[in-house]
Amino acid sequence: MKTVSSLPHEIAEEEHVWIPLSDGTRLAARIWRPTASDAEPVPAILEFIPYRKRDLTALRDSINHPYLAGHGYACARVDLRGSGDSEGVLVDEYLEQELQDGMEVLEWLASQPWCTGRTGMMGISWGGFNALQIAARRPPSLGAIAALSYTDDRYADDVHYMGGCLLGDNLSWAATMFAYTSCPPDPELVGDRWRKMWRERLEGSGHWLEAWLEHQRRDDYWRHGSVCEDFSSVQCPVLGVSGWADGYSNAVFRTLEGLDVPRKGLIGPWSHKYPHLGKPGPAIGFLQSLVRWWDRWLKDVDNGIMNGPMLCAWMQESVPPSTAYEERPGRWVGEPSWPSPHVRRIPYPLGLYQIGKEGQELSSRPLSVESPLSVGQYAGKWCSYNAPPDLPYDQREEDGGSLVFDSDPLTERCEILGGAVADLSIEVDRPVAMVAARLSDVDEDGRATRVTYGLLNLTHRNGNAEPEPLVPGQRYQVRVQLNGVAQAFPPGHRIRLALSTSYWPLAWPPPEPVQLTVYPEQSSFELPIRPVREPDELPTPLFHEPEGAEPLASTHLSAGEQKWQISKDLADYSSALEVVKDLGVVRFDDIGLDVERRAEETYSWSGDDFDSVRGDVEWTMGFSRGDWSAGTVTRTTLTSTRTQFHLHAELDAYEGGQRVYSDNWDRWIPRDHV
Repeated sequence: MKTVSSLPHEIAEEEHVWIPLSDGTRLAARIWRPTASDAEPVPAILEFIPYRKRDLTALRDSINHPYLAGHGYACARVDLRGSGDSEGVLVDEYLEQELQDGMEVLEWLASQPWCTGRTGMMGISWGGFNALQIAARRPPSLGAIAALSYTDDRYADDVHYMGGCLLGDNLSWAATMFAYTSCPPDPELVGDRWRKMWRERLEGSGHWLEAWLEHQRRDDYWRHGSVCEDFSSVQCPVLGVSGWADGYSNAVFRTLEGLDVPRKGLIGPWSHKYPHLGKPGPAIGFLQSLVRWWDRWLKDVDNGIMNGPMLCAWMQESVPPSTAYEERPGRWVGEPSWPSPHVRRIPYPLGLYQIGKEGQELSSRPLSVESPLSVGQYAGKWCSYNAPPDLPYDQREEDGGSLVFDSDPLTERCEILGGAVADLSIEVDRPVAMVAARLSDVDEDGRATRVTYGLLNLTHRNGNAEPEPLVPGQRYQVRVQLNGVAQAFPPGHRIRLALSTSYWPLAWPPPEPVQLTVYPEQSSFELPIRPVREPDELPTPLFHEPEGAEPLASTHLSAGEQKWQISKDLADYSSALEVVKDLGVVRFDDIGLDVERRAEETYSWSGDDFDSVRGDVEWTMGFSRGDWSAGTVTRTTLTSTRTQFHLHAELDAYEGGQRVYSDNWDRWIPRDHV
């Protein structure tokens, strides 16, 4: 990324500003704005997230917000209630209180003398979520949003559940927020009140995994904040952005289809990152495009930002399987609308055993599989956070425990854009079961690179609100939706569909082993084929090289550790996936603050004992400056029986090396068709 030192507007930074709310709580803000805005007001842009503006997002914020401010905007990075240096307690995601707070913050920004009264919201992940949710409330000042790595459906397409299956990331994400919400504010900003504020968080934030496990089906808890319930509630322009290695790319397709406002969609090869910082590359000049977006909708500049395709997507070329990529080869393609008139959905009958061999006699022989728990250990993360090696490895490691359907070697290039669907005629031998469907690109040497996948809890076959147990031995017709993707398959390669009855630890297994029988003659695999055509008519250049403001100075005082290790003991058949994400100790030079972050995740099991499945996550967070130090150690363990989940968690807080607070959670939660 190119660092830009000269911007159109000279800017000033206000490192700590209190924003008062109507209930007396104050939120902590960091604001960058043009120095001339006192006399010449500018629009304001809000990023509203819980990840600590003074330290944990400070580096990223220093790249993004001064750049936008230097192009004529007042940018506010505000800590949510109960996070960072803000007052109050944060007890869950996207609660009504959070959305109301966001509305009040926008109103405060719009009323400042340096603001024109027009505002926008932007953010990645949490900030993308609440930008869309607050837009649905139609605050008067809000002129547009830019949502990245977001969802419009909090149950069906978020970190918690997928296809009605409980995701392993539900545990790791809950453990992450358990650690983050237990962190203290900075005494340098909040003064002697920091201990009282910290204590309120330690006592009041709770363990969010408990609530998430108490809602295992789509109910009002998840409908709240799910904009897909009423797309018409959003009346401002929306820029939706994600990446194919991200967990949140599907929402871009749905919001383009569901909204009836000016909208643009952008999906690149990236993981859970802003596109100008995007990996796998190529990264793009996203901040330049974002300036044009805000200029159009907050300053009424007729700059052509809405010209060209509604959706720009990175058509990925074939690559060998790897758990990390520096770059994904490919090209940009554009679609005038979504659904696109250029994409044809073509079903291929599985009864041919080989996808695409039309005209051959269908086989009537049913095929059965009972997958071992080891299927899924090479799946990578549900969402790649660009913490290599968190992408899926060679799928041959998984295919041995799966039903596999291969095409003939392709005689010509094939491109897909959108979400594939497996339409399956099946029966199972247990009342609760799941199926994982994986689409892979198989090269001439047999290496299999996972392109996309989908999960379905078969008790959710008729919807996520009212699960229905299966009758063993009864035939069902089910549809497994795979994540959307843009992928090219070259001549000579095969397209593979693999089906398994477990996918641990990406998804929590069913209560007991399941045998799945598939009837190929009544099953098919539907691909969204995008005909190969002449180069798309896209502006040249479509995107400039990535650039941003100069990042703030920081010093790595000690290196971190990264590990992603699979182990198996052939004496007792115990297996484990161990993940370590350690950022070491980083000093923020401008404020003299040292920050430590380390997470250790272990997902273990023994043979095919489904009662042995276990997830353990431990976080260490530390903050120090001079003689002052404070931090926490949090531990979360999730296990299950055939009828219940068992959550055990521990929280220990330390000041100056002495433990000052401790708490424990021990909860049993009934399984609800999961």
